[in-house]
Amino acid sequence: MPRIAYFGPSGTFTEMALAEFESSGSFDGPVERIAAPSQSAALDLVRAGEVTAAVVPIESSVEGSISATLDSLAIGPRLQIIAEVELEVTFTIVARPGTEIGAVRTLAAYPVALAQVRQWVQHTWGEVALHTSSSNAAAAEDVRAGLADAGVSTMLAGERLGLIALAAGVADHEQAITRFVLVTAPRVAPAPTGADRTSIVLEELPNMPGSLMRAFAEFATRGVDLTRIESRPTRTGMGTYRFYLDCVGHIEDAAVAEALKALHRTARIRFLGSWPATSATGTPPPSDEDAAIWLTQLRKGVADL
Repeated sequence: MPRIAYFGPSGTFTEMALAEFESSGSFDGPVERIAAPSQSAALDLVRAGEVTAAVVPIESSVEGSISATLDSLAIGPRLQIIAEVELEVTFTIVARPGTEIGAVRTLAAYPVALAQVRQWVQHTWGEVALHTSSSNAAAAEDVRAGLADAGVSTMLAGERLGLIALAAGVADHEQAITRFVLVTAPRVAPAPTGADRTSIVLEELPNMPGSLMRAFAEFATRGVDLTRIESRPTRTGMGTYRFYLDCVGHIEDAAVAEALKALHRTARIRFLGSWPATSATGTPPPSDEDAAIWLTQLRKGVADL
C-alpha cells in the first residue's frame, strides 16, 4: 500500500484533494494517508523516500499562488508534479457545543483561509481577536483546545472533533477554487493529453539587461502560451529572485521542448513537470508536424518543395 503525504492534520482541504486523487484512479489501490504539518514537510517526506508522493495546495483563485509550496518545490532535490485537482472551497465556522455565534470573541484561522472570509467575519462580528492556526484543520483543533471561541475550518474537521457548525458555506467570493498537485520523485511525465500544463522555475538568469524578456521571448516566438509568471525572492540577498512560469502544453510538444532547450542554453532552470490540466486555459502550442515533414524532405534531397 503506497504511503501518500498531505498537508494536514486530518480534515484539511488537502486531505479532501487526496481523496479526489484516490477516487480518480491516480493510485493502483488503497493508500495510507500520512499527515504532515506543512507543505515543505510533506514534500521532504517524498525527498527522503518515506512516502511515494505528496499532495499540496499550489494556487488559490482568490489569493493566488501558495508561496510556501512554490518555495518548497524550488529548494532542495528536484521533485515533479504529475497531476492536479481543483476543489471549490467554502469554509465552516466551527465552535465547541453550546457556543452562540454572538458570543464569539476570538477566532482561529489559517491566514490563507482568513483572507477568503474576511468580509464575512467583519460583517458578522466586527472586531474579533484573531488566533493564527497552522492549517484549516488545525483551526478546529485550536478551538477544541480552548485557544479560540470559533474557527474557520472545514466541515470534516469539525465533525471529527465533535464541534458544532455556527455557519457553513462561508466565502467572500463565489466559486473560490484551490488547485492541489500530486508530487513525486522525478519520473517520466504522464503522456500528453492535448490539454496539459508545464511548469518550470527560472532559478538563475544572466545578470544583464533584458535577460528576463529574452526568456519570455523563447516561448512567445514559438507560440507557447504562458499562463502564470511569478517572482519569489531567493532569500540569498536583496534584489535576487527566481521566476515561476506555467505554460500551456507538454514537454513532448515540440514547441514547448524547443523553448525549454533554448532557455537551458542561457539560464539555469528547474523542470517541475508536465501533467494534464484540470481546467484548460490559454492556447495550445502549435503543431510542428508539417514543418518536421518539410525538414525531413529537405534532408533527403527532395528538389521541389
